[in-house]
Amino acid sequence: MAFLNEVLQPPSYGWTDESGDLVRPSKQQILTEFFSRLNIFRDRKNWLPFFSWFKILCLVPFVILFLVKFFSVYTLLAVFVYGMIVMGTHGTVWHHRYCTHGAYKFKNRFWRFITQQLTLNIIPEEIYVISHHVHHACSDQPGDPYNAQAGFWYCFLADVNHQPIAKDLSEADYGRVQKLMAHTGVKGNTYKQYQYWGSYVNPVHATTVWLLNWAFWYGIFYLLGGHALACSLFAAAGIWAVGVRTFNYDGHGHGKDKQREGVDYNTKDKSINQVWPGLVAGEWHNNHHLYPKSARSGFKKYQFDMAWQYIRFMHRIGAVSSYRDDKRSFLDKYINIKPVVIAAVVPVPVHETT
Repeated sequence: MAFLNEVLQPPSYGWTDESGDLVRPSKQQILTEFFSRLNIFRDRKNWLPFFSWFKILCLVPFVILFLVKFFSVYTLLAVFVYGMIVMGTHGTVWHHRYCTHGAYKFKNRFWRFITQQLTLNIIPEEIYVISHHVHHACSDQPGDPYNAQAGFWYCFLADVNHQPIAKDLSEADYGRVQKLMAHTGVKGNTYKQYQYWGSYVNPVHATTVWLLNWAFWYGIFYLLGGHALACSLFAAAGIWAVGVRTFNYDGHGHGKDKQREGVDYNTKDKSINQVWPGLVAGEWHNNHHLYPKSARSGFKKYQFDMAWQYIRFMHRIGAVSSYRDDKRSFLDKYINIKPVVIAAVVPVPVHETT
């Protein structure tokens, strides 16, 4: 916990106040912090949050083209499927279950690369992975980088304000960051390079991967449906990239206790199971907080888990070598509870002797 308490760059308004309670900054404070941390001219170490949002800005023209020029029933359906299901499921499969929790293992680097590049490159793995470990360590507590109790904007802009790694880590602590990221295949900086750039990933490597990824997928989409399909699916990625930033605020009940008996079994935080994110992306969030290292989070019959279906398919064709599935443990502990039978105590007569 000592490492996880220090690994993220704290915001200027801090995680806690003098009494140790969660700081709930105003919207103005959050926006001031946001634009300050995007300023690469003030500090080059701000490059990764800037890069993350720069990619979103690059998708804005595609959204405009989709709405103004290419909008149709066909493209609207394509946007829905790609943005809601494909992008959402890939985020769960890659960033969440593999990069962060290591819920399954690939047979080799080839299959890892295929899964990593399966959709448009949007969210930097580094920003997601390290901060998500912190999120699980102190979920809904001060220090949680997207603590819903601090409000919508606190969560929505967390990737800039709260999720980047600290810029002054010791060499030993940076080594721990490297270990948390090593299995992802993302090329990392040396400690000396980290001291210069303030990040695990190198900007040259990140930019190269991004450009090649987008060029490849635009070409594929164009071959399948021309500029209309390509622009529409790039627009879908942009819509998803903004929408996904609302998930943890919703997934933790807007900071309030919205858990339901018989639906949400993890009561250690405010996470809840939501039908829509569960069905389209496999994000049965309360189940996930209950069993974070499970490759499957949809445990009940109605909890269809698209991310799990992909992982299981990859295992069947030999691309995934192993995985962890905690469904049986969940059912045995919370659903198929065997009643405890207590034997009746029969009094034994006492015979007095004289």
